[in-house]
Order: sequence, then C-alpha cells, then structure tokens
Amino acid sequence: MAAANAEIGVAYATFYPNLVLSDSGGTQSSAFSHLLDWPSRFWSVGPTISVPLFNAALDPTLHEYVAIYNADLANYRLTVLTAFQQVEDYLAQVRILSQQIQQQRQAVASAQDALNLEIGRYETGLDPYIDVVLLQTTLLGDRRTLADLQVEQMMGVVELVGSLGGGWNASQLPTPAQVAKGPSKADTKIQR
Repeated sequence: MAAANAEIGVAYATFYPNLVLSDSGGTQSSAFSHLLDWPSRFWSVGPTISVPLFNAALDPTLHEYVAIYNADLANYRLTVLTAFQQVEDYLAQVRILSQQIQQQRQAVASAQDALNLEIGRYETGLDPYIDVVLLQTTLLGDRRTLADLQVEQMMGVVELVGSLGGGWNASQLPTPAQVAKGPSKADTKIQR
C-alpha cells in the first residue's frame, strides 16, 4: 500500500517544473600557452528550470498508478473484512460449542445417575441386567459425544487464534516427552 501510494506521488511530481541550481567554471583557450591566463577563464552560476510542455503523455502513467493503488486498497480491504468474518465465525462457533458442552455434561450426569439407580435396582433383583447394559451404552454414547464436542471446540479455538493473526509452526510445539513431563519452571513463572 505504501509503495503504491509513493508511486502516485512520483507520478504527480512529473507534472511540476524541475529546478536545478548549478555552477560551472573552467578555462577556454585555443593555445596551450594561454590556458592559465585570466581572460581565458570563465564561470557561470544560476538556476535551470525545465517544465513539461506536453502533460498528456504523463496522464496515463498517473492513472495507471492510481488504478494500481485502488486495486491494492481493494485487496487490503477484502483481506481485512475476511479476517473479521473469520474471527466472528470462530467466536460464534466456540460460544455455541461451549453451550452444547454444558448441555452434554448435564446429559452425561443424568445418564450416570440413571445408571447408578439401575445398578441398585438390578442388585435388589427388581430389574434384569439388560437394563444396566442399555444404560451403560447410553452413558458411553453421551461421553463420546461430549469428547467430540470438546475436541471440536479446541479446534475452533486454534482456528480463532490463527484468524487473529497468531500462529506457530511444528518446531514451536512441545515434544511428547515435554508434555508428559509437565510445564517447566520458566513456563510456570510466565503464566503467573
């Protein structure tokens, strides 16, 4: 953007007159013996101005630079709007998934309570064991759904961080041994 804007300034500068202040001096003589005589010396000081007489040739260049700048500006705006849209989308995704996770946790807790009651009914002889197995299957399905939602939320958070401009590469990630060992003392100090 800055370079395209500078090129417009350069194109505008071609419309203005060019002023040069210069001086010159030396000797002029037809004979080598009179080369250093005072009458053969000359000097000149003064400005020189050059003005473009035919500006029509400069207009297309200026329009070209303005068009390039406008195209760069449109691309920049599109990039910024796309980034804002991605941030908004990922924020909404994380918020919705957190609500779904809360509801799924309640479903897991309810399924666990129902399973505990059914185990008690089975142990007293009121219900067959198939009812316990069915409730265990329901609880397992609810826990798997909860885990899937949590993974999806974590992936959404990673995408959100990436769309905010943050990022990392694989070399910056901890190794499996570092993860198993836990955070170092330096990491703990930074977090506080």
